[in-house]
Amino acid sequence: MFESLSQRLSTTIERLRGRARLTEANIRESLREVRIALLEADVALPVVQALIQRVQVRAVGVEVLKSLTPGQALVKVVRDELTALMGTANADLNLNCPPPAVVLMAGLQGAGKTTTVAKLAKFLKDRKKKKVMVVSCDVYRPAAIEQLRTLAEQVDVLFHPSSGDQNPVAIAKSAVDAARKNFADVLLVDTAGRLAIDMEMMAEIKALHAALDPIETLFVVDAMTGQDAATTAKAFSEALPLTGVIVTKTDGDARGGAALSVRYITGRPIKFIGVSEKPDGLDAFHPDRIAQRILGMGDVLSLVEQVEQNVDREKAQKLAEKVIKGKRFDMSDMRDQLQQMLSMGGLASLMDKLPGVGNLPDKVKSNVNDNEVKRMVAIINSMTKKERRHPDLLNGSRKVRVARGSGTQPADVNRLLKQYMQMEKMMSKLSSGGMKGLMRQMSGAMKGMGGGGLPPAGMH
Repeated sequence: MFESLSQRLSTTIERLRGRARLTEANIRESLREVRIALLEADVALPVVQALIQRVQVRAVGVEVLKSLTPGQALVKVVRDELTALMGTANADLNLNCPPPAVVLMAGLQGAGKTTTVAKLAKFLKDRKKKKVMVVSCDVYRPAAIEQLRTLAEQVDVLFHPSSGDQNPVAIAKSAVDAARKNFADVLLVDTAGRLAIDMEMMAEIKALHAALDPIETLFVVDAMTGQDAATTAKAFSEALPLTGVIVTKTDGDARGGAALSVRYITGRPIKFIGVSEKPDGLDAFHPDRIAQRILGMGDVLSLVEQVEQNVDREKAQKLAEKVIKGKRFDMSDMRDQLQQMLSMGGLASLMDKLPGVGNLPDKVKSNVNDNEVKRMVAIINSMTKKERRHPDLLNGSRKVRVARGSGTQPADVNRLLKQYMQMEKMMSKLSSGGMKGLMRQMSGAMKGMGGGGLPPAGMH
């Protein structure tokens, strides 16, 4: 998300940052570029106007023009105002009530409501240690009820059964009773969606809201609908007392206009964003971190959290002990490192959070993709255990066999071996305590990123 916006803005920001002196004229020119970039990213016009106006007021004031580093000061103003636009800080779910805390999910058909219910259930179970039950009140699509049953099994939460011949309010009430009997902390209620906003749909969801009196009423909206996302969110916020918004499918939306517009137009905070199709592909929304990412400053805090949640600590510990003892880093270790990268949402997700990545040439960024990682894993899987332990055994004929087994070319096997040797060298530097040597290796590896391969996987 935000790739095109980030690229445009980080270029403008970089130009500003270096300026020792700013005038009203070049501030106006820079803000014009910011305005065009936001409009191209599908941010709603009133939102763009409000943001530019607020930045301009602060930019031509003492805060920027009289600053010792005016370029830096203006960058800070843009970052602060972008953050304020999206809600300043992360708005957590309010579950502070006698259990079960009822969370009602609303939204149009196709916004990803049912999968988001399952992702939120997993988030609450894994990260908040809550006992969660889910129920579907979508009596118009029996497939939706079955889908939620399957997803509930996948993420290992309680499922309350329902069927198409029942009344949605009756389903919801029986689910609350079942949640109490099962001592569930949270009950997530999936509701019916329509292809467009209609009176019948609104009447039904209002009746559900009145019957349940939920502590949270969340509106689920598809990021890829652009400006329409903000319009539908506004219609729902006028009909229901919404407490927050979840923006889905942000991984397929390079512009990010919806995320920037929804908070301003509805007055309701974005609480979560859907970042992938995986069951754990739901992240808490942090406006300050997103603003930094948009401006090409990276999001190291989210990166650290991502690593903490997804890294297999036991494997990491074993590898660390192995390296410290001076044992050789082998191909099986390399495969573990590559698989850990994929489990963290893939390389694009990690790269997105690194400072300055927006300024890398497209050629470099296109080389960094998950297919390349998967190909490398397939090559290692085609080796025998002995070859993984002793890659020196891989002569010409063995390379041909490994390439055939992994559906690749011998040149791909050679490239992998070259990258393995770089990593192995880095690990041996680490075991001998040569930190300066290690840093040199890492810097050389970064320079080599443009040459058609990947950076050494151990760098994360």
